Amino acid sequence: MNLNRIRLSKEASGYLKVLKGRTGLTPNILCRIALCFSLNSPQIPTMVTYDEDGLEFNRFTLLGEWDSLYVALIKQRCVQDDLDPEKDLISQFKVHLNNGISLIYPRIKYLGDFQNLLPVIGAR
Repeated sequence: MNLNRIRLSKEASGYLKVLKGRTGLTPNILCRIALCFSLNSPQIPTMVTYDEDGLEFNRFTLLGEWDSLYVALIKQRCVQDDLDPEKDLISQFKVHLNNGISLIYPRIKYLGDFQNLLPVIGAR
């Protein structure tokens, strides 16, 4: 397994194409949002082995200048879920990425729906 190239499932890739049409956002930006959404979810994603028949990304294209931050977030989530942050990094990256795309897909019908993904912090 190589962490420099990330391949999504065919289903997640289809969702990204639809989301791009709905929002105009590029797949790499959508993936960053989806990854964060999954990492923030209190549920531990089911350890499914996703097919790798979908889009393939260069890791830097996917995560950009924030690469080390995203990797740190994934490692922190591994620790939180009692997983080995080194051994499980790649599998958790793929699981959270595919999971996040599946989680945001039904929630986003147009660009303005992204505000609904943000947690509400204190009522004012």
